[in-house]
Amino acid sequence: MSQSITFKDTIVIRSRPDTLFRLALDPRRRERWDPSYAKATYVGEEKLGNGTQVRFKLPTRYFGLSFVARYRNFQAPTRGGWESVRGFGPVEKLSQGWSFKPIPGGTEVTLSTDASVRYRFVAKPIERVLRQMSGQSLLELQRQVDKQGAQLMEDTAREYQQKQRDDQKAARKAGKKAKSK
Repeated sequence: MSQSITFKDTIVIRSRPDTLFRLALDPRRRERWDPSYAKATYVGEEKLGNGTQVRFKLPTRYFGLSFVARYRNFQAPTRGGWESVRGFGPVEKLSQGWSFKPIPGGTEVTLSTDASVRYRFVAKPIERVLRQMSGQSLLELQRQVDKQGAQLMEDTAREYQQKQRDDQKAARKAGKKAKSK
């Protein structure tokens, strides 16, 4: 008899919905920042959209299981998600849904997780693992956005300093030319 697990986690992130949408749903980008997945690759055509299949491999701490999921409910940049094609390990079905709601100062991000496990006795441990993965994914998404923002500010500051140095050099050269005449 299968046991059902359903929950949602929400966080507010200071970023645009389209940026968050691509980070969360593009498997190549997600693989880089989300430690809940060891590997994420397209199966077949590399196009983000309804019906596209992706192979996910979980890290060793989550038993290194792998599964294929099919993207569904795509409505860029406000929502999207995937659902496992077949069961894997004790999990009969696993699906994730992302929602990106623009609000003043950022985006409200909701991650919904639905799972069905084969055996009742593994439902609680699997739910704990899934809740941990969900929370970690949202926190890492926040960190990824903060890291990009910090890098942008650092690059902007570096460019501004270089421009000031160049302006000072130009002013000194202009001053020397004026003195020599």
